[in-house]
Amino acid sequence: MKFTGRNISVSPTAKIADSARIGDGSTIYDNVVIDEGVVIGNDCVIGEPQSSYYENADYVNPATRIGCDSLIRSHSIIYSDVNVGAGFSCGHRVTIREGSRFGVHCRLGTNGDVQANIEVGDHCWFHSGVFLAAGTVVGDFVLVYPHVIMLDDKMPPSRDLHPVTISDYAQIGAGACVTPGVKVKSHALVGSGAVVTKDVAEYTCVVGNPAKHVKDVRDMKLEDGSPAYPWPYRFDRGMPWEGLGFDEWKRQQK
Repeated sequence: MKFTGRNISVSPTAKIADSARIGDGSTIYDNVVIDEGVVIGNDCVIGEPQSSYYENADYVNPATRIGCDSLIRSHSIIYSDVNVGAGFSCGHRVTIREGSRFGVHCRLGTNGDVQANIEVGDHCWFHSGVFLAAGTVVGDFVLVYPHVIMLDDKMPPSRDLHPVTISDYAQIGAGACVTPGVKVKSHALVGSGAVVTKDVAEYTCVVGNPAKHVKDVRDMKLEDGSPAYPWPYRFDRGMPWEGLGFDEWKRQQK
C-alpha cells in the first residue's frame, strides 16, 4: 500500500477528512464525502458516475459517503449515491452499485459484486465472491459465506424483479443460491450449495437442491454436545456483545 500522492484525482467538490488516506492511482469523483479515519487503497474509484453521465450533458453526480474508520481495499469501485456506515471494510476488487446502503461495521469480501439499491443493516459479513442482485434487503448480523448468489429475476430477461430478503442473524452457506423473491427468516441456516426456492422459516435449517427443511437449528449440537445455534450465544468476535454475552447485550439495548 502506497500513500505517496501519485496519480490521485480528487474532485474539487469532494470532502475528505484530514485523517483519511488515499492510495496511489485512486479517483474520487464529485460530491463524495470521506469521513475521518478512512483508508482508500490503491487504484480505487469512489463515486463512479452512473450510466446517465454518458448520455446527459447536465448530469450531476449524486452524493456518496464513506463512513468513518472504513477500509476500502485496492481496485474497488464504489458508485455514486452509495452510503456505507462507520467501520465498513471490503476486500480487493469489490463493486458496489448506485443507491446501495450499508449500516455500521459491515464487511464485504474480495470480488464482492453488489448491484443497485441494496439495503444492508448493521454488522453483516459477506465473504469473498458474493453476488447480491438489485434490491436485495439484508437485516442485521447476517453472515453470508463465500460465493453465495442472491437473484431477483424469475423469468430472465424481464423488468419484473423480485429481490431476496434475509432477516436478522440468518446464515447463508458457501455456494448457496437464493432464488428471486425468497425470504430467509431470522436465525435460519441455509446449507452450503443449497438452491433455495421457497421461504425459509425462522430457526430452520435447509439443505439440498431444491432446499428442504432438515431440522430446527436449536436442535443442532457441537461435538461436545453443547448447542451450536443460535450462533450469537457461542460466537462474539467483532460483535457488539463481545466479552459481554448475547443476553446481557440484548438486555442493555432495551
